[in-house]
Amino acid sequence: MALAGSAVWAHYSGAPGGPKPLGAPSRPGGTQVTSRRGFTLIELLIVVVIIGLLAAIAIPKFSNTKEKAYIAAMKSDLRNLATAEEAFFYDSAKYTTNFGLLANFAPSTGVNLQVVQATVSGWSATTTSLYAPGRQCALYSGSAAPVAPATSEGRISCQ
Repeated sequence: MALAGSAVWAHYSGAPGGPKPLGAPSRPGGTQVTSRRGFTLIELLIVVVIIGLLAAIAIPKFSNTKEKAYIAAMKSDLRNLATAEEAFFYDSAKYTTNFGLLANFAPSTGVNLQVVQATVSGWSATTTSLYAPGRQCALYSGSAAPVAPATSEGRISCQ
């Protein structure tokens, strides 16, 4: 069943005298319009502007999320310190400022933890982070002097 040279082949191949292939737009004069490939400069500029607007909205939200994570690490270190101090107190009947004595306790990377006061009857500590400048968290327990921003015993406060 050879179609080459037959009238059916001429009909489907777009040969002269046959119908034009489907999907090829034509001008009123009968010439075919070539299909458009790619995007115009205006279309590309609109896409770049839209991406820029989305980035301008998303980046500050991401920055705020990172700061919240650093503050959460500071709070977590204070909670862990409280647990370690109480465990040390039950063994030694006093609190300590020496992290080496606190059963493998170590602050998180980037968190500066300082035990301000440790006595027989209480302790206080503060934390700061290298990655959240200007932010500080504090906690005190027992009869230790409160360190700003801590205002109630046993409650972690941040500024």
